[in-house]
Amino acid sequence: MSDSSQSVRERVTRMHDRTVLVLQGGGALGAYQAGVYEGMAEEGIAPDWVTGVSIGAINGALIAGNPAKTRLDRLREFWDRVSSSIPGIAFAQWDPVRIEVNRLSAAAAAAFGVAGFFTPRMPPALFALDGTPQALSVYDTAPLRETLEELIDFDYLNGEGGVRLSMGSVNVRTGNSIYFDSLERKLVSEHIMASGALPPGFPPVLIEGDHYWDGGIVSNSPLSYVLDDSPDVNALIVQVDLFSARGELPANLDQVLEREKDIRYSSKTRFNMKYVQEVESLRLALGRLMRKMPAELHDDPDYELLLPAVKKQRNMTIAHLINRRLSHSTNSKDYEFSRATVRRLWEAGLEDVRRACAHPEWLQAAEVLPGVRVFDLTTDSHP
Repeated sequence: MSDSSQSVRERVTRMHDRTVLVLQGGGALGAYQAGVYEGMAEEGIAPDWVTGVSIGAINGALIAGNPAKTRLDRLREFWDRVSSSIPGIAFAQWDPVRIEVNRLSAAAAAAFGVAGFFTPRMPPALFALDGTPQALSVYDTAPLRETLEELIDFDYLNGEGGVRLSMGSVNVRTGNSIYFDSLERKLVSEHIMASGALPPGFPPVLIEGDHYWDGGIVSNSPLSYVLDDSPDVNALIVQVDLFSARGELPANLDQVLEREKDIRYSSKTRFNMKYVQEVESLRLALGRLMRKMPAELHDDPDYELLLPAVKKQRNMTIAHLINRRLSHSTNSKDYEFSRATVRRLWEAGLEDVRRACAHPEWLQAAEVLPGVRVFDLTTDSHP
């Protein structure tokens, strides 16, 4: 534990009632989130609510579904397992070589699957009968179910007083977003798998008569769920994004595809931030207007209806950590599971938290709006 950890933890506790960890989707890039959690654990900052989409839901379930003393072990076991069978050359330091190695690793994952995660369907989906489960996806995710049931203590996850877990998914028939929340239902492995069932790679997951796909189809960032669920939340919100909205002009077609993916999957983050600012501005303006209204209107039903909204006071510090583009990344980075890349991503997340907590002045920065602070705690790039 660093020398600054006690002061950071004390200040966070003093400023906020709770800590929320918000985890974006992004496949293999999710190793960055595991590193962020390790950094938070080092500093004694423990989430009491985790909300995630896709790989963020899997990481979130590994965190919420285990006691604090075993969470890091379970995260390491998962990421070691899904990267163990994919080739990688840790000593390839020259970027052109690393890029080609990463492409080979991604191709291996696509062709042969990832141990403990997914396997190609045999026979392929194109040869399956229409309407059968085998016809609906390229891969079979049965190995993921076995991994989740081995590494997650579902009795602990669904027990009283644990870490709240919320996972975003989308109903295949209606197209509506839905969050499976441990406050509202007993969670099982199918709920986690549904949040990460990205088509056409992974099959829809059947839950209580309905089929669900990856929540990232609707929104890859679950921050809006936190804000809508708790409009007067008093919390440190650690938002961990796996795709960066900012980036350089692409130099080739592969970089074009990668840049498009970054923009597409980071878009809801920018929308959510703008949404927070707009809603808060309107709420504050409404409060000022209502204070100017004459006393004889205070018993008006419309006045009474609006009063709770203006009385609510947000107190949020959104600490935004972003996995910046690696110099040797490619368009296939979200399914490039080589051990070398997974370790680099984990180390990058850990280092970003250590750097932020070594300079805790970010907790004293100016507010974006009264009661709302948003900070980017990440450097522009990783080696």
